Amino acid sequence: MDPMTQSAQISSSQGFADGQNSAAKESKLSVNALIHWRDPKKSGLVFGLSMLVLLSLAAFSVISVVSYLLLALLCVTITFRIYKSVVQAVQKSNEGHPFKALIDKDVSIPPETFRKHVDASLTYINRALKQMSRLFLVEDLVDSLKLAVVMWLLTYVGAVFNGITILILADILLFAVPPIYEKNKTQIDHYIDLARTQINSTIAKLQEKLPGAVKRSKTE
Repeated sequence: MDPMTQSAQISSSQGFADGQNSAAKESKLSVNALIHWRDPKKSGLVFGLSMLVLLSLAAFSVISVVSYLLLALLCVTITFRIYKSVVQAVQKSNEGHPFKALIDKDVSIPPETFRKHVDASLTYINRALKQMSRLFLVEDLVDSLKLAVVMWLLTYVGAVFNGITILILADILLFAVPPIYEKNKTQIDHYIDLARTQINSTIAKLQEKLPGAVKRSKTE
């Protein structure tokens, strides 16, 4: 292969990777800003809409919720369209379609953007598949036992809450915990360190007693 062509391909790959990392970083920063309530109006709007959708899904089927949302959107746009047409007829103005700017706007997804997000998702999927393979094939006995304990506890959670209820609680915690943690960071970190020390001590004792357990503390 021509060295110049190879160099161009490497530069293109590096530029694509940099763009992918930059997009992921910007997305992470925007999510952090939302859950930390940097802009209370925007965070409140997102939290309110997410809660409205989840509570609607708790009361109605997915098809009903989607249909009602789209019907409400259509009612708003049709009403506004008729209103603007009446105003233009009365005032004898020629402003044109009220949504012309939005209609003319290009809403198609560029292939580069689509590929970028697919590649980013593929990285997380492959990482999750590798982790699942490691856990279910018992590469490390202690980690597999921890997963078994978590799954066993989730059976009790599932008996008390359904999926929508868990999502509602997760949505509330997602928007409530970060600001509380920011205000009480020192105290919370102190108790987390104590809990982590106790858990690590318990796991170390289990690793010494369980046959075939990997002594990661010595290798790490």
